[in-house]
Amino acid sequence: MSEKEVKEEINPFIGDVKPNWCLGCGNYGLLTATTNALAKLGFKPNEVVFTSGIGCSSNFPHWTSVYGIHSLHGRSLPVAMGVRLTNPTLTVIAVSGDGDTYGIGMGHFIHAARRNLDMTCLVMNNQINGLTTGQYSPTSQLGHITITSPLNGVDEYPINPISLALGAGTSFVARGFSGNRKHLQSIIEKAIQHKGFAFVDVLSPCVTFNRLNTYSWFRERVYELGDDHDTTNICDGLIKAQEWGEKIPIGVFYQIMKPSLKDLDPTLQDRIPVNEPLGFKAQGINIQDILDEFR
Repeated sequence: MSEKEVKEEINPFIGDVKPNWCLGCGNYGLLTATTNALAKLGFKPNEVVFTSGIGCSSNFPHWTSVYGIHSLHGRSLPVAMGVRLTNPTLTVIAVSGDGDTYGIGMGHFIHAARRNLDMTCLVMNNQINGLTTGQYSPTSQLGHITITSPLNGVDEYPINPISLALGAGTSFVARGFSGNRKHLQSIIEKAIQHKGFAFVDVLSPCVTFNRLNTYSWFRERVYELGDDHDTTNICDGLIKAQEWGEKIPIGVFYQIMKPSLKDLDPTLQDRIPVNEPLGFKAQGINIQDILDEFR
């Protein structure tokens, strides 16, 4: 067997190009957990699409063997929604970072949640903008000294992604830690299988530019939500979402089943637009008739 054949035998979702993330980057843990989850669930590479925005995290599609769209800053979710609506036979996963999703992409995140299309959103949250060499991000802690907050530290309160997702109506809300890959993989498997918009905030330490929220910092604080946590109770989820500091819960905070935009919009039901003919002629439409309507 060649090296490529051995690799495909182990995990067909691992790409030929090796990641160029810093050694120890938390994104490696998510990459492995996600490709392993897809393999375990029995998907084939041509059945999956990754979309991404801009940032260290958004190079993610390049390191896999599936379809990938490396789009614009903050735009991984609208691209993912477009793919999902155009070809609902594909499994769509949007990957991005905290600066990408909770900053410039915040509006898209809120609307993706309320539309509840059947897709997954994985956010690599390292609480820093790594690609731009250490600027603070929307989730950076208050007082964190960075290159853009060098004197007294970050003076803006951080966004709480879990509370935000719950408030926006997300039907699957979870948090994982890239330092606990087995647990993270189980969460991703559940997210991919969920029928609706599944959101996973992944604590993914940046070993180069964030010396505050390190692997050891998280390991001292994270704990797995137990069976006594009611994932169907949004109030319980909101209470757990407020825990941050001495204790940080990871796992599924909330999960319910509800109709998606595709289920509610009659123009989207029972259709696979990618298989439909394109253009006026293919649709039997006379362009001149349309122009005449405006004369």
